[in-house]
Amino acid sequence: MHIEFLGAARSVTGSMFLLTVNGSRILLECGLFQGPRQEAFKRNRQLPFDAASIDAMVLSHAHIDHSGNIPNLVRCGFRGSIYCTFATRDLCSIMLRDSAYIMESDVAYLNKRRARRGEPPLEPIYTTADAVRSMNSFVGLGYGRTIWIGPGVQLTFYDAGHILGSALCALDVQEGERRFRLLFTGDLGRRDRPILCDPEVVPGVDYLITESTYGSRLHGSAQDAEGALERVVNETHARGGKVIIPAFSVGRTQEIVYALHRLTLEKRIPRLPIYVDSPLAINATEVFRLHPEYYDAETHEFMLENRDPFGFSELDYLRRPEESKALNDRQEPMVIISASGMCEAGRILHHLKNNIESRRNTVLFVGFQAEHTLGRRILNGDETVPILGERYRLQARVEHIDGYSAHADRDELLGYVSRLGPRRIKRAMLVHGEEEAARSLAEGLRGLGLSETEIPTLGQKVVL
Repeated sequence: MHIEFLGAARSVTGSMFLLTVNGSRILLECGLFQGPRQEAFKRNRQLPFDAASIDAMVLSHAHIDHSGNIPNLVRCGFRGSIYCTFATRDLCSIMLRDSAYIMESDVAYLNKRRARRGEPPLEPIYTTADAVRSMNSFVGLGYGRTIWIGPGVQLTFYDAGHILGSALCALDVQEGERRFRLLFTGDLGRRDRPILCDPEVVPGVDYLITESTYGSRLHGSAQDAEGALERVVNETHARGGKVIIPAFSVGRTQEIVYALHRLTLEKRIPRLPIYVDSPLAINATEVFRLHPEYYDAETHEFMLENRDPFGFSELDYLRRPEESKALNDRQEPMVIISASGMCEAGRILHHLKNNIESRRNTVLFVGFQAEHTLGRRILNGDETVPILGERYRLQARVEHIDGYSAHADRDELLGYVSRLGPRRIKRAMLVHGEEEAARSLAEGLRGLGLSETEIPTLGQKVVL
């Protein structure tokens, strides 16, 4: 077997790994590279292989950095099957269309400027029609169900506990007389998190490809995170202000809504209006409601007593732009959850513009803020920040809760590998992490007795 590392090698974006085994070519992930505009446009448009030569694809979960270039893959000639869980397929149905809409809107804006300069127009990497067409290639599979996906290659999904439907991908391979199991973690979740089950321990792993996003960092606990959320809401309510929460539409929004529901029922926060202002988050929440089979026992028990974890009397979901704009004129305390999570686009920009200059309000971050994003500038406490072409004074209080991360941290990654039986694993390859994080995790894995660890570079080919 050959493995080519074509994305998310010593970086945290654009996951893409190509396996060649028994004459078959199997792609793990087809994510969008997210970076400087020109570099991202070039890398995403120009796939590093002939799409028509790929026989099958395996998708661990729906996040755009893992799934976002699938419409381009199909557009360029891929005609095989894309294997994923049922919830991943349903989430991709809304997320890929949303990604296409953003691409089309961005290109339309750029083409207006290019036309004024006499430059030829650009085309989006893919269109909404391409995204819809690509869904015909998806094949849903339940956890623990084994299927042949190529000559001598069987696939079994296990619960990764990262987002709804996320999967650990176990490939059982027979090459001649040789048999082995390769495990690709995708993004590994955390134990004892709300809504989702803990990551499953996969038996009999011989080779490992694992993410290393937080390989050098630790998270706070779920209990600490909920306590911090309670404190922020209560303190902001006492000041008569609004809590503005930039949140990713899939996973993080639903977790925050569920936490606010519990806090309200337990009377740990006052009954105040709570708004989810993100069409994508609303659509994603509907997918969550469709798939209770992925919930943990605690959430099932909550559902028996309180029915819908993502719906209660204080909560409103806003779809129409005029509903969103109406919040600007309201001065009473409230919570607004809106996308994007790093404040780079979407309705969150308007809520920040209208609320960031008041000391009564709080901007609460519940996710990672990459460098050079508006979210990072606000988190860093810049005196003024640019929003929609204007600069605004940062007067609102800024808070950050780390414990809501859906990624396993260093100790959780090492704990998971220790449960796999590290001395059995012949080789581990660390991906989807910056170099410092991957090196730190590699050192930890060697401490567990996994002596052969590797941090592949972009384009590197590894022979198993």
